[in-house]
Amino acid sequence: MPLEIFTIPCLNDNYAFVAHDAGSGETALVDVPEAAPILAVLKQRGWTLSHVLLTHHHPDHVQGLNEVLTMHPAKVVGAAADAHRLPPLDMAVAEGDTVQVGGEIGHVLDVSGHTVGHIAFHFPESRAVFTADSLMALGCGRLFEGTPAQMWNSLSKLAALPSDTVVYSGHEYTEANGSFAQTVDPDNPDLAARIKDIAEARARSEPTVPSLLSLELATNPFLRATDPRVQENVGMSGADPVDAFAEIRKRKDRF
Repeated sequence: MPLEIFTIPCLNDNYAFVAHDAGSGETALVDVPEAAPILAVLKQRGWTLSHVLLTHHHPDHVQGLNEVLTMHPAKVVGAAADAHRLPPLDMAVAEGDTVQVGGEIGHVLDVSGHTVGHIAFHFPESRAVFTADSLMALGCGRLFEGTPAQMWNSLSKLAALPSDTVVYSGHEYTEANGSFAQTVDPDNPDLAARIKDIAEARARSEPTVPSLLSLELATNPFLRATDPRVQENVGMSGADPVDAFAEIRKRKDRF
């Protein structure tokens, strides 16, 4: 049975996620931007945490952990490569490792780029991937530590997942990402339709996360660095995808 996944808005624009296995009662939390809204959802649903899955060390993804653990002493899972700057881990993982939540196996992916040591968790039975600040809705994380080649490799890895995978990313940046995407992919009808849908959702105060991977493949400029139209629009026709991606990322940084 697929995990029941609940999106929890935190801070100004962060998201945390809880993934519940009804058969076993086990519940995993992905990232901990702040404790109060997470604890409120767990109390409302009567769920007890069994796991906390950390994607990377940035404070807006881990700073609520201690408070959550006082109420839910769960097993904390994070990247071995990031263990020196994450909260204490009960389980240090790397790409190829797995974590089990109830009856479902989650697979760890190294998605370095935004940070070195950033990981994602892919639960294929539930068609879910938790990407935090690597692949984002209509965007990708700023390269604070990694190189364009690392991030392009990470995005390519995520893009190769089944297209019906649901992408649970870490921030409500989609509207601003859409405004940028139009500057490098202005003639994309799928993007224009998505931007309209995003504006309507935000007008209703609805989240735009999660999103379908198929939609990201059709509209997210950071996944489209091989597309001839996008390459032409950024003056990189025929370029290596890493170089085209780097140019798109530079433009977004300046946007």
